[in-house]
Amino acid sequence: MNLETILRQAHEADASDVHIVAGEPPTARIHQVMTPLGDEPLTPEIVSGMFEEISNREVREMFAQSKDADFSYQIPGLARYRVNAHMQKGVIGLAMRAIKTKVPPLAALNLPEVIARLTYLPRGLVLVTGDTGSGKSTTLAAMIQAMNQRYRKHIITLEDPVEYLFESDKCLIEQRELGRDMISFASGLKHALRQDPDIILVGEMRDLETTSLAISAAETGHLVLSTLHTVNASQTVSRIIDMYPSGQQNQIRSMLSTTLQAVVSQTLFTRADKPGMVPAVEVLLCTPAVRNLIRENKVYEIPNVIETSRQIGMTSLDSSIAELYFNGTITKEDAIAQAVHPDKLERQLVA
Repeated sequence: MNLETILRQAHEADASDVHIVAGEPPTARIHQVMTPLGDEPLTPEIVSGMFEEISNREVREMFAQSKDADFSYQIPGLARYRVNAHMQKGVIGLAMRAIKTKVPPLAALNLPEVIARLTYLPRGLVLVTGDTGSGKSTTLAAMIQAMNQRYRKHIITLEDPVEYLFESDKCLIEQRELGRDMISFASGLKHALRQDPDIILVGEMRDLETTSLAISAAETGHLVLSTLHTVNASQTVSRIIDMYPSGQQNQIRSMLSTTLQAVVSQTLFTRADKPGMVPAVEVLLCTPAVRNLIRENKVYEIPNVIETSRQIGMTSLDSSIAELYFNGTITKEDAIAQAVHPDKLERQLVA
């Protein structure tokens, strides 16, 4: 079985990830379940040949130096893949995340309507957060595409690697890939500010320098979209502040309180009603009350504001999970397992 055959089989099964590991059959994650694609184990020679087939010289040199390499791969007409090559038990392994070639419309993602409203923001910082594989990149891509179809603006994306490929519609879109087009997110963002952008997508705010530049870009009139690996809004705000030395935290609270526009936190569930996945979503909108809590270092009170602001589009993760359960979309067991407050949610689901 060659790699293209494996990827086509995985694509037909709607797999999100494909794992190529020596000594094991090809394995795909299909609706969160690891599923073997056949019975025949792959040999180290076959896996090494697959890596050679899909990588270029630059990637292979990077891999030889660090024993890890991240890059993208595409089968025209099928899908693009975000690939990680790594060593395990002394031989090469491949982890391949499928990226749909067509950007889905926001309306098709089962997201709250308020997220579409965020694409009308003229400036500020919007964060989409969640665990790996929670759909952050897809949500951001759909938001970018919505703006691409509406405005005549300049959009720059900084990604690791480039995932969805955009075609400029009304906007002019440039996509820069880590390693190929820029040496770091911080470097790419610093130079992007000199490239006349209106909207900047930063793949991940993974260090202090990138975070500081993203906040500064939002403060100077740009709309900045980015991600963090946090599970809810209050944790996201705390994580950003905690990146800074203690002597700078009061200043960053003030800056964040004026630039942050919204935090969208996603958790994916396997659907119980039909094949597929569905997100539960927490939404924080930065109202004057929220901005005041950030400034005064009362982030722990943000969940209370979310709970009492449903009329303007805010929702807590547990409320979103409960709604999915009562609609018959997810099971009770999955709902409780992913809840922020499982005991409280369990009592709510019984009521």
